[in-house]
Amino acid sequence: MVAAEGTLTGAERPASEMLTGRLSALMFMQFFVWGAWNVTLGLVMQTVGIGNLIGNAFSVGPIASIAGSFLLGMAATRYLTPKMLMVVLHLVGGAILFVLPSLVTPEHGDAFVWLLLGYMILYMPTVGLANTIALKSFGERVDRFPFVRAFGTLGWIASGLIIGWAGLSASPQIFVVAAIVSVALGLYGFTLPNVEADAPRDEGVIRQVLCVEAFALMRQRSFLIFIVCATLISIPLAMYYAYASAYVGAAGVENVGGTLAIGQMSELAFMFSMPWLYRRFGVKPLLLVGMVAWAARYALFAIGDGGDSLWAIYLGVALHGVCYDFFFVAGAIYTGTIANPKGVNAQAQGMLTLFTYGVGMLLGAQVGALLYAQMPEVASIADWQQMWWYPAIAAAAIAILFQLTFRDNSRMEART
Repeated sequence: MVAAEGTLTGAERPASEMLTGRLSALMFMQFFVWGAWNVTLGLVMQTVGIGNLIGNAFSVGPIASIAGSFLLGMAATRYLTPKMLMVVLHLVGGAILFVLPSLVTPEHGDAFVWLLLGYMILYMPTVGLANTIALKSFGERVDRFPFVRAFGTLGWIASGLIIGWAGLSASPQIFVVAAIVSVALGLYGFTLPNVEADAPRDEGVIRQVLCVEAFALMRQRSFLIFIVCATLISIPLAMYYAYASAYVGAAGVENVGGTLAIGQMSELAFMFSMPWLYRRFGVKPLLLVGMVAWAARYALFAIGDGGDSLWAIYLGVALHGVCYDFFFVAGAIYTGTIANPKGVNAQAQGMLTLFTYGVGMLLGAQVGALLYAQMPEVASIADWQQMWWYPAIAAAAIAILFQLTFRDNSRMEART
């Protein structure tokens, strides 16, 4: 059956090895672009004398996730296919990235933050779009998605290694590296599978912008519970990204970057195991294990120090793979399962990005800042340990809520 001008529907698309390779390249470049500048941006800004704006610069991501998801909801629903939207957003975004290095100066610091926000409004929707293209391309074989998504982690790791090898960690030229790959990805987008756009609906522009059809999915109790828990669990995720490096350093670990890289390696290892785990256990156990892992990680941080309990820090970092993959990767698959029968996959993936990388991460940044402000100016390891108990208890409570209220009826919902 043909959807439009030779475009196969997602369920009918053959999941060949060549398709897997093409989508793996997509994910590799998608996250290479982000990782190339995000990891060392704080160091760059501090080096050029605008360290006071680091907080503002790292707030643009969550804000852009919210604004960008509305952009995606409007464009992906009616005006552009996911493939063409990826092309446009990455080509325009690449042009902006080429401009950013000239603004990383004390004289233009504010303009830099504003333009970075504009770039992220374009970039963040492409995270959900990449998921949409991959999931629709695989059709029924969604178990192949975690393997493809693993190449996103490889891209993030590769970007950091290249930036470090080139001696650009403290240079604004990190944006040039990201720009080159962004333009390459925009051009590569023309070769991506031509998956069908969400079916046009007889609705006004306001309904499109507000992703009304995707939000309607939350009338299903299970999906509503998932979205709520995904938002809440993103709060401790933000705290990890913001404060883990400072905590590990306070514990006396000299190679902080190398230590935190253990988490990325763990993420990669578990990503490759996700297809078998998904087939074997289904959605709910994976989501639950992911949330429990967040509670366990912060409990380990709460007891870890630079002495005999140093092992707890390393183990807590290594749990990143379970924390992220078991919830966020499985969550993207679950979202596609619920949204595909309704024809609003792109909107739903954008909405998931809105609630996790947007609302959740923004709340996490604010909650983390409040907890951090309560610590003394020169925090001891004991101060850090006390702070980590808050996200540990919160994650445990979210896991209990999820276990008691969530029921995986996605197969039944897919037939409605």
